Amino acid sequence: MKNQTYRMTMLFDFYGELLTQRQREFFDLYYNEDLSLAEIAENEGISRQGVRDVIVRAEAAMQEIEDKTGIIRRFEAQRPHLDAIIAAAGEIKTINYRQFEDSRLTELADRILTETGALKD
Repeated sequence: MKNQTYRMTMLFDFYGELLTQRQREFFDLYYNEDLSLAEIAENEGISRQGVRDVIVRAEAAMQEIEDKTGIIRRFEAQRPHLDAIIAAAGEIKTINYRQFEDSRLTELADRILTETGALKD
């Protein structure tokens, strides 16, 4: 994956609900809200090291789940294929509009776009 923050936020998006409430909260504050360990520690009334320990445990737990399931890896592998399908459906619509004006082709291309859009979300 691209970089550490991106990798961690992807893990959180996929597996965040499996963390404890405290892990979710600290992880979100650190990665998504961009608070420092010191800021989180001050707000929570604990040490900076305590915050770091919670975040490191959350990272490890989510990485372990990803290592076992590979869900994010498969998701990332599917993305370019979905983009190619979307592009092909758009091209079908364009060619149909310019040459054939077949409503069934437009309906099918729209359905392809709808279904691939659902898969991307």
